[in-house]
Amino acid sequence: MKPMSDRRQALTPDALAMMDAIARTGSFAAAARELGKVPSALTYSVRQLEDALDVLLFDRSSRQAQLTAAGTELLHEGRRLLHEMDAVANRVRRVANGWEATLSISVEDLISQPTIFELVEAFCGLCETKDDRVAPGSQGGPGTRLRLRSDVLAGTWEALVSGQVDLAIGVAGEHANPGGIELRPLGALRFVFCVAPHHPLAALDEPLVDAQLVHHRAIAVADTAQRMAPLTVNLLPGQDVLTVPSMRSKLEALLRGLGCGFVPEPLARVHLEAGHLVRKETARGARVGQLHYAWRAERGPLGVGRALQWWLAQLESPTTRRALLERHAGPLA
Repeated sequence: MKPMSDRRQALTPDALAMMDAIARTGSFAAAARELGKVPSALTYSVRQLEDALDVLLFDRSSRQAQLTAAGTELLHEGRRLLHEMDAVANRVRRVANGWEATLSISVEDLISQPTIFELVEAFCGLCETKDDRVAPGSQGGPGTRLRLRSDVLAGTWEALVSGQVDLAIGVAGEHANPGGIELRPLGALRFVFCVAPHHPLAALDEPLVDAQLVHHRAIAVADTAQRMAPLTVNLLPGQDVLTVPSMRSKLEALLRGLGCGFVPEPLARVHLEAGHLVRKETARGARVGQLHYAWRAERGPLGVGRALQWWLAQLESPTTRRALLERHAGPLA
């Protein structure tokens, strides 16, 4: 058996990232392209890792990069370690001062963009303040740079637990909490099943059953998760699927009669009222999603950064939370 020190030296972040790339891409050649290496160099690195751990990580009898049981376990634990290393690096960077140099926010694709940018506008105004209204004793604004990203389904949660973002708005509540994540309810979002007036399903009697739906193309928004298992929602086995990058793209596809699917009622409302979409009841009944906002509960002398504190204070407002879910166009009634 190899000494413990040899095994520790072999389990580097690069080695774990290599395993992740091979598993995601399905082949050594594809992983080599992604990592900017030649396949022979990648094969050599894998053999070095196997030799150091004294295990076989890949089944050589398979034409594809098929993991052994040991390889599967290393992949699972390696991804967890990569998440933790990313998170530690981000936390260390933030404890340098009270105001974060950068605040990264993942916004679920379902969330109201107008409301998000109203909050951004208010925060940028805060950063431009030149007196002590920012915080007692402060000199000028925080100067925190915002980074917004849009994610879908499990991708929003993954961005937070991996340390890529500081705040996630619009996450589902069923994800396993690895610890240290604070979760608060954002609210309930009702989904409606819609088709274009000229779609074949528009003329059928309600409620629509799965035996009818399976013969018609579904429009689905792709989960943005890279390492976590992506989620699929309301798709039937054998059903044709058109996958699009965002809920607004899904809405466009529905308006063109390219398929059918569930969309948030507030987002579809104006099109339903105008007759551009038709709401249909299904045998599955109404679908309501419970969304949350979440952040890392930092520990230590400084705790949560002051920029994140500002965003969390805004999210405590019921009016803000309602607007984030419902106001996709025009003023909130």
